[in-house]
Amino acid sequence: MSGDFLPEGTLRGLPGPLPAGERILWQSAPTTAGLLVRVFHARLVIAWFAVCALAFGLAAGSPAAALKVVGPTLVIGAGAVALLWLLAWLSHRTTLYTVTNRRVVLQAGIALPVTHNLPFAQIESASLRAFTDGSGDLPLRLRPGLRIAYLHIWPHVRPWRLARTEPMLRSVPEAEAAAALLARALAAHADGNAPPVRVAQLGRAGENPGRLVAAE
Repeated sequence: MSGDFLPEGTLRGLPGPLPAGERILWQSAPTTAGLLVRVFHARLVIAWFAVCALAFGLAAGSPAAALKVVGPTLVIGAGAVALLWLLAWLSHRTTLYTVTNRRVVLQAGIALPVTHNLPFAQIESASLRAFTDGSGDLPLRLRPGLRIAYLHIWPHVRPWRLARTEPMLRSVPEAEAAAALLARALAAHADGNAPPVRVAQLGRAGENPGRLVAAE
């Protein structure tokens, strides 16, 4: 996703030049591995073809017959995983998340880039789901009455939140640091009539739920 053909003054990942007083705090893209595993579910695909190959091999009877059946199955499975990896890599290459001191910007799209601007005033809360590799998801809960079509923003959206769509920064590297930065930016933006929005850590099995990455 090159900026060579952007209008003069436009920064990569943004729909236009920054207004006066706005500055970029953070930019990043989703990791290819995270997209491959958690968006395109490569592990399930591998498991499916492995089970099919095992079942076909057991049903074949002789080793020679099993090889004739299992071989093509594994080749097709490898091709499917390679295709998913290509989609994940293209998504990684064509996506850029930006946090400024006023908004969150999601720019994505393999064939046709689309930019979603989310001003801080529209964000009610943010969360962090961290993974063991240091990456994590940062879903953004919009204030009541604001909504983005689920399919319009997929896969940069929290899964299965259809009634109230939550845009999400998918599988960002160094997610703890990104969440802390976002928390500070949201808190700094809040005026005297609104409490600072903190970034809550979503609990998973084996983790400590409810921990907050608060603004410092």
